[in-house]
Amino acid sequence: PPGTMTQPRPDEFKPPPECPVFEPSWEEFADPFAFINKIRPIAEKTGICKVRPPPGWQPPFACNVDRLHFTPRIQRLNELEAQTRVKLNFLDKIAKFWELQGCSLKIPHVERKILDLYQLNKNVADEGGFDIVCRDRRWTAIALKMGFAPGKAVGSHLRSHYERILYPYNLFQSGANLLVSWTNALTLMVNLSASVHIVLGLCINWSEENASLRNDWNKALLPSSVLGSDEDRLLLCDGCDDSYHTFCLIPPLNDIPKGDWRCPKCLAQECSKPQEAFGFEQAYRDYSLRAFGEMADSFKSDYFNMPVHMVPTELVEKEFWRLVSTIEEDVTVEYGADIASKEFGSGFPIRNGRFKVSEKDEMYLKCGWNLNNMAMMDPSVLTHVTADICGMTLPWLYVGMCFSSFCWHIEDHWSYSINYLHWGEPKTWYGAPGFAAEQLEAVMKKLAPELFQIQPDLLHQLVTIMNPNTLMSHGVPIYRTNQCAGEFVITFPRAYHSGFNQGFNFAEAVNFCTVDWMALGRQCVDHYRLLHRYCVFSHDEMICQMASKANSLDVVLASAVQKDMKDMIREEQDLRDNVRKMGVKHCEQAEYNLLQDDERQCAKCRTTCYLSAITCPCSPGRLVCLHHIQDLCSCPLTNYTLNYRFTLDDLYPMMNAVKQRAENYDEWASHVTETLEAKLDKKKSLSVFRSLINKSELKMFPDNDLLRQLRLVTQDAEKCSSVAQQLLNGKRQTRYRCGGGKTQSQLTVEELRSFVRQLYNLPCSLPQAPKLKELLNCIEDFQQHSEKLLADETTGTAEIQSILDVSFDFDVELPELPLLRERLAQARWLEGVQQASTQRSTLTLETMRRLIDQGVGLTPHPSVEKAMARLQELLTVSEHWEDKTSSLLKARPPLSIETLSETAEKVAGIPAYLPNCLMLKDSISRAREWLQEVDMLQCVNFMYRKLEFYIPVQLGPLKQLESLMAEVQAWKESAAKTFLMKNSHFTLLEVLCPRCEVEAGSPKRKSKKAKDITQHSKKKMVKLDCLSDVEKALSDTKDSASALRLQEMGVLSSLRAANESKLLPTADCMDLKVCVCQNPPMGAMLQCELCRDAFHSVCVRASSDSRSAQAWLCPHCRRSEKPSLDKVLPLLASLQRIQVRLPEGDALHYLVERTVSWQQRARQVSSSCGLPDLEESFATPPSTDGKVSQSYPSSELKEGVNGAEKKAKRRLEREAVEPERRDKAKKLQNKRQKMNKDKNLERKAASTSSSHSDFSQSDDSEEEMCPAEGCQQPEGDEVDWVQCDGSCNQWFHQVCVGVTAELAEKEDYVCDNCTISDGR
Repeated sequence: PPGTMTQPRPDEFKPPPECPVFEPSWEEFADPFAFINKIRPIAEKTGICKVRPPPGWQPPFACNVDRLHFTPRIQRLNELEAQTRVKLNFLDKIAKFWELQGCSLKIPHVERKILDLYQLNKNVADEGGFDIVCRDRRWTAIALKMGFAPGKAVGSHLRSHYERILYPYNLFQSGANLLVSWTNALTLMVNLSASVHIVLGLCINWSEENASLRNDWNKALLPSSVLGSDEDRLLLCDGCDDSYHTFCLIPPLNDIPKGDWRCPKCLAQECSKPQEAFGFEQAYRDYSLRAFGEMADSFKSDYFNMPVHMVPTELVEKEFWRLVSTIEEDVTVEYGADIASKEFGSGFPIRNGRFKVSEKDEMYLKCGWNLNNMAMMDPSVLTHVTADICGMTLPWLYVGMCFSSFCWHIEDHWSYSINYLHWGEPKTWYGAPGFAAEQLEAVMKKLAPELFQIQPDLLHQLVTIMNPNTLMSHGVPIYRTNQCAGEFVITFPRAYHSGFNQGFNFAEAVNFCTVDWMALGRQCVDHYRLLHRYCVFSHDEMICQMASKANSLDVVLASAVQKDMKDMIREEQDLRDNVRKMGVKHCEQAEYNLLQDDERQCAKCRTTCYLSAITCPCSPGRLVCLHHIQDLCSCPLTNYTLNYRFTLDDLYPMMNAVKQRAENYDEWASHVTETLEAKLDKKKSLSVFRSLINKSELKMFPDNDLLRQLRLVTQDAEKCSSVAQQLLNGKRQTRYRCGGGKTQSQLTVEELRSFVRQLYNLPCSLPQAPKLKELLNCIEDFQQHSEKLLADETTGTAEIQSILDVSFDFDVELPELPLLRERLAQARWLEGVQQASTQRSTLTLETMRRLIDQGVGLTPHPSVEKAMARLQELLTVSEHWEDKTSSLLKARPPLSIETLSETAEKVAGIPAYLPNCLMLKDSISRAREWLQEVDMLQCVNFMYRKLEFYIPVQLGPLKQLESLMAEVQAWKESAAKTFLMKNSHFTLLEVLCPRCEVEAGSPKRKSKKAKDITQHSKKKMVKLDCLSDVEKALSDTKDSASALRLQEMGVLSSLRAANESKLLPTADCMDLKVCVCQNPPMGAMLQCELCRDAFHSVCVRASSDSRSAQAWLCPHCRRSEKPSLDKVLPLLASLQRIQVRLPEGDALHYLVERTVSWQQRARQVSSSCGLPDLEESFATPPSTDGKVSQSYPSSELKEGVNGAEKKAKRRLEREAVEPERRDKAKKLQNKRQKMNKDKNLERKAASTSSSHSDFSQSDDSEEEMCPAEGCQQPEGDEVDWVQCDGSCNQWFHQVCVGVTAELAEKEDYVCDNCTISDGR
């Protein structure tokens, strides 16, 4: 591009302000006419606006690219701008003027700039002309006016150029040269430059009286060589072939001009020819869309020397306006404008079109923003125009390139237009509002009057633009926008607009008209009549067409049609009356609706006639409108014929039908207005509003502002009614509040108050309003009561809870509720503190901490803070003394009772439950009691039991008592070791004391399971725990020791008698229950020498010393070891050295006394009977428990056995049974499962016992063999046995009877013999 493109210039283009840009929602976008009507009050103030569809609205491009071919228009940019074209036209005239005289025009340069000859000529003319400027020497002022710097003598150069180029042309144009005197002409020609030859238009006829003047002329202007023969100097005109003497021309010519030469007459004729109207030429090449795009992109990238997408829109805009205002730069572009979509297909998809629409894109077929649908939608008035008007009702396509432009214009019939840019680079728009249309026209006529003289309807030709900055400087409001791909631009009625393309793009546009355009449409027809411009369609025909459909016409449109038709009929009546007055007599009806528009145009104003026209028989096919009756022909008016489409009588009913339709709407609208504006008791109910809406739907009234207001009011009233009813019903009404996020909440009281006011401000009356007002009054009373309660610090929980219960009926956000809840929590807490403080036992440290934690979470209040302070202080003091008391109790060595008593006195006044302090008090009390008991000490055991509870007090006698206690414990251990058997469950005191109580018999076996002998041996014996118990036991009889001994012997005698009686022979021994297992006697049996009860040898193993001379005792009777008296007497002696009286010592002393007493009696008996000396035998005194055991056969007991045999039997049985007695007791606890080793020992013992007893019925081989049939005789270290739980109690190998160890452990086993016997 030229270098000046990037240089800043003082007259650089300044962009106008931006027009409004609208971004409708999907809901608003659904109805294009409703949305345009909504934005019209804003957008019509700027003339144009831009609409961005919602995101996602992207219709497919349906145009057939391969079929689209077009011939673009050629646009020379410097010819587009009005003022630039005026200058170019002026230069064309100057150049033609000199060219016809054989001279070529070369525009001079001044100060390195091309001289603006038009501006120079205009400035000189404005100053009064050449003579005045020269006379007043104002050339320097003209140079300054043209922008040249002062002080450089530019004025003289301007005068020279003007004299040489412009002055002859102006002189020729003025015609003054024909009247100039010869003297003046001579003087003028002498002063002209020799190089300029101008023909003044006459060949001078030199008469005799002018002979002297002729001589002077020739002498002054002609060289001497020329003077001679006249025929040699004749010049032939190339236009008319007239001849002129070269010396007769003014000024005379020295030589014959080269090229064509015109005489003065031909020159005047050529220069006076009218200039042709300016228009765009059609290019010679036919382009396809792809070829045009390649050309357009190549042009832009070459011009700006960068990729097309990188060129800023601002740079293209400034360069465009620089180019159109520059004469010397001739940039030519091409524009594919006004391409019929009907021929090549629209960019939008259409039904039954060649473009196959996908299922997801079918929505665009019927979308209102599809330009194929918009013009013919119901809200558009153009739907009543029957003909397809290309460019108005049918879209036009536009293919642009960089700098291609559309000039200032308004749409046909001042209609709306909408343009959609399908794809490509942006399109820059400029627009002026409709109210500034006449102002814009006046400014352009003022600045370029020459153009409007040539073309009065210049602005309707779309060939002229003017810089928006120039228009704005003259007060015309101009707005701009950049339309990008996928955006709409809407122009409003009579809004001038122009623009250019930023690069290769594809756009589509169509016109539409709405109801508000109706008045402007008729005004436009009148304007076209003045300009003699043809109409695209007949406005009157469209009005009548709508009137014929009055019953189905939109009511708003009907109202507008009725008003327009009223003006139409009035004007038509006036015109017809005027025609009749002028003498037209003939009338004839004509079907003008059947004629083409060009066949019924007025011959004068080119208006399309419809209602009427004037014709004359002399001019068939020629007609004029009633406004131009004088321009038809020269025939008398009486020959004219008035052709009419309707009579006036036909028009009035049509108007009345439309009027009736409109009046129905007006009546409804009046009722709606009255209803909406009703006040107080005149307000209608909500049902009336609903009925009005239903009527509008039934009558198909338009969706205008009034109906929308009615619906809005009704919706608001219904919402208010619903909310009010919910509030009255106590239901929760939620609403949304704007903020950081949407939250649901109740109405506040102020909102409820505002809501009640809103109910009363509604145009309708709601029955819920009075009830809600009453509810509001109750809420206000609640608030007043709440304020009083909150102000009173002594309010109790019951009163607060009662008023909170009342608030449950109010579904309103009450600010007092949180305060009341806080106050209720405070009151409950205070009551809890008071209740806990009433009793010291309830006010524990944990309670205080819990109350303090609860109090911390409460809202601050003086009473709470005061109670918290007291509670915190009490907790601090309590914790302090609790910790201190705990440390005192844990002190080592323990503190004195005086120190602890002093602390106890200090904490006695703390009104709280302190466990450590109470423990301190209790310890002091127990210490004092203990000291008192020490003073009355009689028994160590008594004192020892008291010391089982630790007394954390320093006790003086404690160490002495502990030392004494250690000696006592050592003596007890020695005595226990002497008397107690291993694992004995008897205490030392129980063993040493006489048996005051004895149980008869043995506990029964549970579930046939053998139990441990130790469990069966636990008797309910007399417990002698202390000295007093022993004393009591020893003093129950008057004779003391002898009485106690007799009592024991009596009990044992009774037990022996009972046991012996049950062992007498009976009919059936199976009913007899003996032994610890409580089963019948069978096998080897043992008899206790003391209680005389019988026991199975396998159930009670004989002790290892059973072969000794001592008698066998059963587990019940054998309670202790039987030490010799020599071992017992040292124990008594050591106890006397301790000097402590113990219950065990007393019992042992009594036992020794009995032993010694028995020895004395034994000696007496021995001496009286003459027996040997028993001194040695007394070394081990016999026990009173010693008895002889017996063995019983399985069927009956034998009698008459002598003492020697019994003694031998007892010895052998004890030797065999005693070693295995303890092991047998353990085995019985585990489901009688026997190891092989233990079983063999048992059977050997049984064999040994049977060899010495009369009661044995089995030999060694039988005892060692398993009684099962087919015994497998298993071998090994261990063989598992199982005992029959039936009546035989025999032992079997587990493997021989098919019993596993787990089964033998868990379940009873009964052998086959017992099973059969039980079955019998």
